Amino acid sequence: MTRSQFKHTLPPIRAFFCLILLLLRLFSVHAEDAKCSSANEFYCPLCGGIQVTDCTSCEGYIFSDQKYEICYDRKLFNVKANQVGDPDNHYPYLWFDIAASIVWFLVAGVAVSCGVGGGGIYVPMGMILLRLPPKPSAGLSQACIFGAGIGGLIINGRKRHPNRHIRDTKGQPSESCQGKIVPYEKNMTHLEIEADRKLYLQGGDGLRRFYTRPVIDYDLILFMAPMELAGAVLGVTIQRLLPDWLFLSFAAVVLGFTCYKTFMKFKNLHRLEKEHNEDIANKNKASQGTSSATGEEVLTGNVTTKNDAACEQSDDSSVSEIHEELWPAVLNYDDNISEIGDISRHPDPKAVTDDLQELETRRRLLEEDSVQLPKGKIAFLLLLWVGLSVIFLLKGDKGAISLIGITCQDPVFYVLVACQFLWTMGFGFVFAHKIIKRTDARKAVNYPYNETDILWDFKSVRDFALAGFGGGFIAGVVGISSGYFTGPFMVYYGIHPSVATATCATKMMFTSSSVALLFVLSGLLPWEYALYFFLVCLCGAVFGKTVIDAYVKKTGMASILVGVLAGVIGLSTVSIIVILFVNLAKANWCVDGFKEFCPVGSSGLGAYCPLS
Repeated sequence: MTRSQFKHTLPPIRAFFCLILLLLRLFSVHAEDAKCSSANEFYCPLCGGIQVTDCTSCEGYIFSDQKYEICYDRKLFNVKANQVGDPDNHYPYLWFDIAASIVWFLVAGVAVSCGVGGGGIYVPMGMILLRLPPKPSAGLSQACIFGAGIGGLIINGRKRHPNRHIRDTKGQPSESCQGKIVPYEKNMTHLEIEADRKLYLQGGDGLRRFYTRPVIDYDLILFMAPMELAGAVLGVTIQRLLPDWLFLSFAAVVLGFTCYKTFMKFKNLHRLEKEHNEDIANKNKASQGTSSATGEEVLTGNVTTKNDAACEQSDDSSVSEIHEELWPAVLNYDDNISEIGDISRHPDPKAVTDDLQELETRRRLLEEDSVQLPKGKIAFLLLLWVGLSVIFLLKGDKGAISLIGITCQDPVFYVLVACQFLWTMGFGFVFAHKIIKRTDARKAVNYPYNETDILWDFKSVRDFALAGFGGGFIAGVVGISSGYFTGPFMVYYGIHPSVATATCATKMMFTSSSVALLFVLSGLLPWEYALYFFLVCLCGAVFGKTVIDAYVKKTGMASILVGVLAGVIGLSTVSIIVILFVNLAKANWCVDGFKEFCPVGSSGLGAYCPLS
């Protein structure tokens, strides 16, 4: 996203949030005047049988049935019920669980492929299809995101960056992207690319070769994940005050707006990619018509022709404009590291007289960046995860109860909230400083930055910090993954969609794991459901991402990832709207007001048995 695009986007965003604040005020006034009926009471079999208003306080019987007004235990793949209304064996959920397995398997593959957790689908579908209460449904969603994240990491952890042909030469500076270089293979046919690569290998000091890097941007994760989590801390705190109907309405509006913007981006990118592929196909047809013999196979993007003559360079200016919106490496998307030589489209005179010390440093940095699993960065990610997990387990989070019984009435609760905020913000600021220093060191030796790379400076750090904190805040208020917002932002900023989706999927895995564990340990989610759907989503993610990545590789249409992202966000929007109206109908269309931040009587999990 350019500075002008960002500035043009700010006014509608400001207007949007002003409208939301106005609606909040109007709805709150209406809610205060509404006369809502008292909450339902449910029979809990503990303590010889007691009445509770929330079955999550009935340990071991956390599922509620509005019709029979009982709390009951849920068993995975339960075949038949002994008796309807029996808390220990209430309903036969066999076919519900089988149908959910299929849906979760498919959703996991699609969600991890487009870099979102899928919580916007898991939570509503858990309430509709599995008939889970909101809190267990949210806990199951976290377990599913964790499983899908590991599945995605199994695939993404072995993948390389779409640009497999990074060179150690300075290259031709890009006029539109200061500090970056023009892609050497821009507007070239396959034969021209191959010849140029061989020419590059023949030059220099004989040590030239290709460089690449992992598809996961670990620097971006180390900086953006803490900022998202800091925003989520504030968002979850505010969410405590909002009634269910209000934050569901907020979620529907925000997701609907995000879906629209993402879909429009998909249409634009798809058009550009299609035009680019058609132009390459026309080049091949033209060169085939002038060829005197056939026999040499020419591959350009997805088009295969037979030709023994070099393709002529086209002067079509429309193709040269694509780099403003189209990722330059999209036609070179390949999972196998090529052994073909390096290229030098523009034999740079400076490359011949390149400073030897600078060249050696540049090669060392390229080699350092090409490590598939950077141990140092992974160690810092684990440190971030351990710190967050400890705080989550002590404080409780997202509806789950603290393992040591801390409630919002305890002063230590607010100390832990402050620690959570300081830990994430501090971690983010430390790595912001580190990545700026890394970028400056690379600029000093004319590092060959790609047009889709982020050149970290104060401006980019500011933009990503605001996007991460804002996305985390909205996600905390709405109750879904921040990937629904940060993923589209990465695409708008110009990051290659394969890098954006892989980075988002990996980033979300770290936070969901600790929260899912907290739900299970606090008794809000049966461990067998968490484990089973964790494995279903892990397998679904591996299968779905493999299929979708194969399609991208075959067609060269990386914009499909943006289209899938828009589709997932749209489906989440519809699901949340359905949940909103179903809940309002159950409440006889009565809307309640804002909740107390810490109501008197808040306590840990477990029913209270009165003394007899």
